[in-house]
Amino acid sequence: QVQLVESGGGSVQAGGSLRLSCEASRRGFGSYAMGWFRQTPGKDREFVAIISASVDFTLYTDSVKGRFTISRENVKNMVYLQMNDLKPEDTAVYYCAASYYSGAYNYLASDFGDWGQGTQVTVAS
Repeated sequence: QVQLVESGGGSVQAGGSLRLSCEASRRGFGSYAMGWFRQTPGKDREFVAIISASVDFTLYTDSVKGRFTISRENVKNMVYLQMNDLKPEDTAVYYCAASYYSGAYNYLASDFGDWGQGTQVTVAS
């Protein structure tokens, strides 16, 4: 089991930027893909981005392409989500998650076995 701790959320104006960080507790961090999801009240958790274990492949949901960048530093057990040009519709609780797989082709919520506690991102118009 992996313990994941997110940080970096907050409140910004539309057009602003935030960088979310997620630290993993377990050895072997470099053997599984990592993803970011987000959730708003009353809605299912939504996929945002995923990065493969070997850092050679990333995938994004259409609404964040060109604005968000996922990255990871395996030597530090860290994964990041750089969010630029934020919009009010990006407001949500953001979760990092550890995949059961090393590749980035499986990005349903059920493909991830460990989740962080979430960090709130609020974008004001």
